[in-house]
Amino acid sequence: MPLPSRQAAKELLEKHVQNDYQRYHALMVGTAMEGYAELYGEDKDLWFLTGYLHDLDYDEFPDLHPGESLRWFAEWGYPEDFIHAVEAHAFGYNGFETPPATPLAAALIACDEISGIFYAYQKINPVPFGEMKVSSIKKRLKSKAFAAKIDRETIYMGCEKLGVELSEHISNLVKFYAGLPNH
Repeated sequence: MPLPSRQAAKELLEKHVQNDYQRYHALMVGTAMEGYAELYGEDKDLWFLTGYLHDLDYDEFPDLHPGESLRWFAEWGYPEDFIHAVEAHAFGYNGFETPPATPLAAALIACDEISGIFYAYQKINPVPFGEMKVSSIKKRLKSKAFAAKIDRETIYMGCEKLGVELSEHISNLVKFYAGLPNH
């Protein structure tokens, strides 16, 4: 089976993810990934769906994540690049030791955790994403007390693997997220 349509992916997400924040996180990461696909001339559907479905099993199996998703994706015949990216985004967690080896995987790692910084920043300063300042996000990222559960080292590794400086990455995300509604 090829990748699902965006509508089918939304139905999958609604079936497996009940947490409202996790659903919004999926949209944020998918949107960021699609932005990078457009920037790099890659397959926008593949990149969006990789970001959108990367945490599909998190609500149901947080201690095994993304193990169940990986099993499902293999059973459903999803592309190897997709599966690799989802596995690599868990690098160093829950026993997963597959480092990112593709631009798709690097982008997922770079976009996943930092979406939480943007989300938390918007909660304390409810401006539209497109009006956020790079310096404000960088300041929050440097403050370990802000959104303390966000793994900053993973963000930095993702940027390095993707070949993008942190400031440029944040600037890209401000643009990519500009159309998202406040949550």
